[in-house]
Amino acid sequence: MPALPLCRDFSRARPFAAPTFSPAPLHTSIRMSFVADSVRIGILGDFDPKAPNLPAIEKSIAHASAKLEIVVEAKWIPTPSILEPNAQKMLESFDGLWAAPGSPYKSFEGMLKGIEFARRRDWPFLGTCGGFQYALIECARNVLGIKDADSAENNSGSKNVIIYPVACAAPQGRNKGPKLSGAIPEIRLRPGSYLHSFYTQDVVTEQFFCNFEVNPEYEWAAMEAGFPVVARGPSGEIRAIESPTHRFYIATLFQPQLSSKSGNPHPLVLAFVQAAADWGKKKLDDSVLE
Repeated sequence: MPALPLCRDFSRARPFAAPTFSPAPLHTSIRMSFVADSVRIGILGDFDPKAPNLPAIEKSIAHASAKLEIVVEAKWIPTPSILEPNAQKMLESFDGLWAAPGSPYKSFEGMLKGIEFARRRDWPFLGTCGGFQYALIECARNVLGIKDADSAENNSGSKNVIIYPVACAAPQGRNKGPKLSGAIPEIRLRPGSYLHSFYTQDVVTEQFFCNFEVNPEYEWAAMEAGFPVVARGPSGEIRAIESPTHRFYIATLFQPQLSSKSGNPHPLVLAFVQAAADWGKKKLDDSVLE
């Protein structure tokens, strides 16, 4: 059994407020750009209006669209529908794909297919919590050939469990919530990464709501697949990965939608929506030239 990471003691830490974000400087990729029609964001996942985190996704997208002064249409894509014959054409109709929390999903294979589409076709992609976990599973299976890569949540009997139960509970987590929940400070971002450029900060506080995280024995898999670790927790835990070769491919264990506010959108969601807008415009321009 792998050695568990040392749990950081926050008992003496100063109280922290809800995270706030400074506007990104002009040299970053976040900017207002002309978009002919609405930008379409597809949310991969199984929507539950009673979930404490899922409705926040559409709200955070609305915060970003207001800031960017563009029209954005967000639509949920149930995981079973991604296995239907016309699924690829349906996914192509969106300008960006967000793999949402909510595992275990109604269709394990459906979620993996949606993520695989974004990775193979270079579609703007954001994965959060379960979406982050399944992005790693998809890469392990389809890039590295680890065909039984899985999450412990699925109880599949796999010998390659790359997602396993959270090792250290959050001391200030929500009552009756997941083991890792609430605002967690000291999330360190890797300088020079796309993620770091969106925040323009080295250390941030982020909201979590999950019971599973990356098995540290499989950290090599992310690197080997071309997705370096770009954020770590207080004890070195993997909290985000990205692709330096895709137009936009970032996945985080934390949930940026939970700390986005009207008038103060989360910088990661803002960057994702802008990337989707840019891709939508390029698709439109390319279609005119055909």
